[in-house]
Amino acid sequence: MVREPADVLAAGSEPGEPLELHPDLLRRVKENRAAMLAVLDAADGPVYGVNTGMGRLAGVKLTAAQQAEHQHNLLVGRAVGGPPWLSAELTRALLLMRLRGFLRLDAAVSPELVTFLADRLNDGFLPAVPRDGLGSAGEIIPLAHAFQTFTGLGSVLEDGVLTPAATALADRNTPPLKLGPKEGASLIQGSPLAQAYAWTLSGRVQQLVDLQTLCAAISIDVLGAPREVYRYPVANRHAQAVLSEVLSLTSGSAARPVVQAPVSVRVGPRVIGFVDQVCADLVETLRETWVTPDDSPSFVDGKLVPTTGYHAAELGLRMDAMKAALVHAGEISVQRLHRLLDPQFSGLPPQLAVDPGPQAGLTPLHKRAVGELHSLRRLAAPATPGSLDTSAGQEDVQAFAWAAGHELEVAVDHVFAITACELIAGAQARHLADGPGSPGLHAIYEWITDRVSPVLVDRPLGPDVERLVAACRRAYFNDLRDLG
Repeated sequence: MVREPADVLAAGSEPGEPLELHPDLLRRVKENRAAMLAVLDAADGPVYGVNTGMGRLAGVKLTAAQQAEHQHNLLVGRAVGGPPWLSAELTRALLLMRLRGFLRLDAAVSPELVTFLADRLNDGFLPAVPRDGLGSAGEIIPLAHAFQTFTGLGSVLEDGVLTPAATALADRNTPPLKLGPKEGASLIQGSPLAQAYAWTLSGRVQQLVDLQTLCAAISIDVLGAPREVYRYPVANRHAQAVLSEVLSLTSGSAARPVVQAPVSVRVGPRVIGFVDQVCADLVETLRETWVTPDDSPSFVDGKLVPTTGYHAAELGLRMDAMKAALVHAGEISVQRLHRLLDPQFSGLPPQLAVDPGPQAGLTPLHKRAVGELHSLRRLAAPATPGSLDTSAGQEDVQAFAWAAGHELEVAVDHVFAITACELIAGAQARHLADGPGSPGLHAIYEWITDRVSPVLVDRPLGPDVERLVAACRRAYFNDLRDLG
């Protein structure tokens, strides 16, 4: 049951559970809407997007007849995008973010609109929202595509099939929504798509932090790396937490007679800690946007006031930083994997082959990881900067936060693949090594080998990588940590 805006994401994330708005919350929405309409009726000047045009045409006053159609029209002409479409996961997250923002009340939309939005979340209504080509201030283009569907325009994706929105509403016995004053403008204001990316991907990055911590511990265990370097205190609490976890996982691991492990093995835990720190910064920035009015005008303290909350540069720049941090973590992961294949560092058969020479062993797996890293590196450039004039100069700055989000999504996929490659190599190395390894990692090795059996003879490892990626995404680290 949703009682406050903060409850939306938890309620909307429960599989199979309907998202239900508490009557007290709907009452507050209704009262706030009435107060805003009273202010709007009393206004004797322009109210942007309500009795005026938008953008460069903000100076055009609308007649009463034009105002009656204006909110609907705002969703029509701006829907200029096309495929590829957002994934179902991102589209649902976008709708959740829009609902969460509306329940904050500063948009002052009607209870009918928020109820309609909640109902569409419950019945699996997924608008076809363009993923690329969104050169507008805020997110007007994707939001026009998303929410014109509520009025029966545009298209939705029904089991992945592009379907007219009017048909999808009719199949649900739901008449198209008629928008009231300011509601069309409110639907296309703000940057809920950037919020959706940040919310969804911060969870995936946290998975990678945990999985990469496992990779670092496995490399230390298999290579017999001296562990004194991980005991040296660091000021960063995120790095210190990873170092402590690594020491715990490798407790009892036998060290080989080497003075130093390769740099990738030594600094890996600190870099993973930095990834965790950047992820925490992204989450904190997302929380700040959740309490920042993003409608313009917003209804704040009984007044309609202009705002700049639609400009999501802070989220975009955080997601750009997240990409760069993941690139460095990916580089270290690929290097650690390469060290596992080298008998100079591991003391194991070359390329982790059971019969080196006749067998290629895991060298092709490393080449897969190198290819993933090559693609990953090209995503390190920031996506948020890149403003150009639009609307005859009225909108002369954009924050391409959605682009940073999409690139982060792709980067995360590459790092999952790299991580799976390293986990397979680590389990293969433990299979070939003497002794059981660190007690803290026994169950982790078993978890990996239950899904990817040791490579006793050469075989195509592509399906193994994909299977382990899927298992890592499903398991989340809570399951793996319980195993350890």
